[in-house]
Amino acid sequence: MVDDQILLTYAEQLGEALAEKGLMLASAESCTGGWIGQAVTAVAGSSAWYDRGFITYSNHAKQQMLGVQPATLTQYGAASEQTAQEMAAGAIKMSDAQLAVAVTGIAGPTGGSKEKPVGMVCFAWASKQGLARSETHFFSGDREAVRRQAVGVALLGIIKLLENMPPSLA
Repeated sequence: MVDDQILLTYAEQLGEALAEKGLMLASAESCTGGWIGQAVTAVAGSSAWYDRGFITYSNHAKQQMLGVQPATLTQYGAASEQTAQEMAAGAIKMSDAQLAVAVTGIAGPTGGSKEKPVGMVCFAWASKQGLARSETHFFSGDREAVRRQAVGVALLGIIKLLENMPPSLA
């Protein structure tokens, strides 16, 4: 189980890495509802490395605030890596951040289908230079457990991105 202390530890590690490279982060969240922003702002001094967060729960908000294309939502759905990728790109475009993380999925307990079950969460990480990577995870547990695990994966993904980022991109 990912608990609050683990999330705080991840956020502190992330903050140190971002501050060391002089980079800012933006988050684009759907199913986590701002929990990434809450986790990183629990760290004192996070305004030095966290620019802003977008909570785009509805499809309209994803389009309006992040520029997610209606065709992407129609073809792939809100819970898709394609949508997460566009959310991350939009967070970069609409902020002063050099890095972004996006999360969208189905936290449950309803809303799942055979193709997209409850617990399916899609992630994307991007830099000003473009998409870094995206992936989909399938979590188990209740709504809070799915969301908590998603926040952990999102934070660890940014840490990994920073560890593998060439100095020329920082």
